[in-house]
Amino acid sequence: MKKNNIKIRFLTILLALLYVSMSGIMFVSCDDDDDDKMSSEVSLLSYGPMPIARGAELRFIGTNFLQVKTVILPAGIEISASEFTEHTETSIKLLVPQNAAVGFVQLVTANETITSKTQMGYSEPISIDNFAPASVKPGQEITLTGDYLNLVKEVIFTSRVSVGDTLFSAQSRKELKLVVPAEAQTGPIAVSNGEADPIIITTTTDLTVTLPTLTAISPNPAKAGTALTITGTDLDLVKTVVFGGNKNVTEFVSQTATTMEVIIPADALDGTISIITASNIKMESEDELILVAPTIASVSPNPVKNGADLTITGTDLDLVSAVTFSGGVGGTIVNQSATEIQVTVPDLAVTGPVTVSTLSNKSALSDELSLIKPTITSIEPMALIAGNDITITGTDFDLVKTIIFNTNLAVNVTPESETSITVTVPEAAESGTIKLVTINGDEVESMESLAITTPNTPVITSITNVVYPGELLVIEGTKLNFVESVVFQDDIKATQYGIRSENRIEVYVPENATTGTVTLKLVAFDLTEITSPEFNIPGTDPILSTTIMINDYEQHGGHNGYWDNSWSGISEILVENGNTFTRIKSASSGDAWIINCNHQSSGALGPIVDNIQNYVFKLDIRIEEGVTGAENASTIQFILGNSWNWYGAGLFPASTNGQWITISVPATTLGLSGTLDLSNGTNGLYGGPIPAGISFDNFRLDLK
Repeated sequence: MKKNNIKIRFLTILLALLYVSMSGIMFVSCDDDDDDKMSSEVSLLSYGPMPIARGAELRFIGTNFLQVKTVILPAGIEISASEFTEHTETSIKLLVPQNAAVGFVQLVTANETITSKTQMGYSEPISIDNFAPASVKPGQEITLTGDYLNLVKEVIFTSRVSVGDTLFSAQSRKELKLVVPAEAQTGPIAVSNGEADPIIITTTTDLTVTLPTLTAISPNPAKAGTALTITGTDLDLVKTVVFGGNKNVTEFVSQTATTMEVIIPADALDGTISIITASNIKMESEDELILVAPTIASVSPNPVKNGADLTITGTDLDLVSAVTFSGGVGGTIVNQSATEIQVTVPDLAVTGPVTVSTLSNKSALSDELSLIKPTITSIEPMALIAGNDITITGTDFDLVKTIIFNTNLAVNVTPESETSITVTVPEAAESGTIKLVTINGDEVESMESLAITTPNTPVITSITNVVYPGELLVIEGTKLNFVESVVFQDDIKATQYGIRSENRIEVYVPENATTGTVTLKLVAFDLTEITSPEFNIPGTDPILSTTIMINDYEQHGGHNGYWDNSWSGISEILVENGNTFTRIKSASSGDAWIINCNHQSSGALGPIVDNIQNYVFKLDIRIEEGVTGAENASTIQFILGNSWNWYGAGLFPASTNGQWITISVPATTLGLSGTLDLSNGTNGLYGGPIPAGISFDNFRLDLK
């Protein structure tokens, strides 16, 4: 009897394995039982397939299944034996209801309940059968039908416009409703289960999303700054109107499905009009919008004086944004209306037409406008020795800025009145007419000639602008052959010369000459002294008792220059003749720290300076011979107590001939005033590019 039971059990298991090989995965659901129990007790060996689709046939394999009266599927769904599609000793088949859930299965007999060891799982394929309507306007509702739509977490429209399940109007297994977003475009619809590795189902047909149409614009031509009416269909979908010149407008005066009003931007240009939807679809008008241009009827007074007000009359002058005079200079608008503009004639305006222009690139040109010139009625005296004064009378002398004598010697003047000018005749002037040069460059020449007697006094007409100690300074002028000696500031007399002639003196700058912006004296044989124009002898300015030091790289408390190597790693600290300074050892092609210090707590200098507007920042610099490119540093910033102050280009010279010189920057150049607190934070220079071979020392403040 026991052998027969073993055979029966072996046959049952064999049938189960055969079912698995033919029907998919099945779960083994029970443990081994004693052979005696197999003879009478119900035993569940396996069931499947798993996962299974709702509505599909589920099969149980086991023993003594004819005792099973009911199968209970989760959650609590009872299926009686009469509903089984197959019921034998070893097999039960039944259809899985649509409302079956995940969970354990129970087989119920008259005496016991057998529970599966594994849970049921389901195959739930999302599908879309249809959607309606096929054509829809953004903001309207669309309905998707299919199966397992209750599992959808996201609906995706063309252009990756996504709507999450929190925004669905309704959702069930067979139906899903949602509002089409404004950004949706025509194309297929996709649904996703929202998983990290999502299942995405896409429709085979396109959803047509309604777009607006633009049929007309009016008025045309139109005036910038006024309302333009756009007519068409579905214009309530428009989010942006684009005018010529790519001028976008997103706020409208009014908007309906068939019409909208929008203000034309002041700087819009002629061209077509485009409307853009939230889905970034652009529709363009067939007609171009033409913008109104101003007109000029008259300008008065004519002629007019530079600096006076000119009245321009015409139409649509309220559109005018600029008035340009001949000479390419703009006037200042004083008053403006649609029919009249008052504008101040600029000093540099010259005779010619006036142009008015708008932000819409429209313009109008006036008839020729004449500019008043000064007149000369008399010159007193007509004969004189150079170096004495003459008085010129006439009209409109407030326009005169320069008087030119016949040797092309120009003298800048400030007229005492509109009718009189007194000017000293240059000692190098010669007999001839004079010219009055106005602020706009017009010239008025005298009818009569001056008779000028020239004294034997040397005259300087030019001098070298920048010269280093030991280098040759060139002085040019007249009667320089009467010069006995050249004396630099602080009474330092030159001892070495090059060429000396009537028109040229070449003199070597003494090594001990005072540096900075200086003058020199020419001492004539008759002891007359002539002071030169200013020129520059580069060198280092002295450290004064009033100097406020910011960083000199010397020892201060627990702080010294070795703390202040560039944070950008481009510098080194050197000592020469007992003086400590910093040197750029590695070129920086971009911005870098040139000078930096933030160790005030360790003894670094960090003053608090009142009335900083009265001070000048100074810095000693040495550019080694052969080094080029220092002048290209164009992004320099002064960092003062953690405040970054833009300077820009031009701080460093191209060369210092290998010598130390001082460069200066007034605090007002950096926009500084009031109290400057350098006691906390970082102080220094930042920027570039900067080449290797430049040294810095004594970053400081001196009174102007």
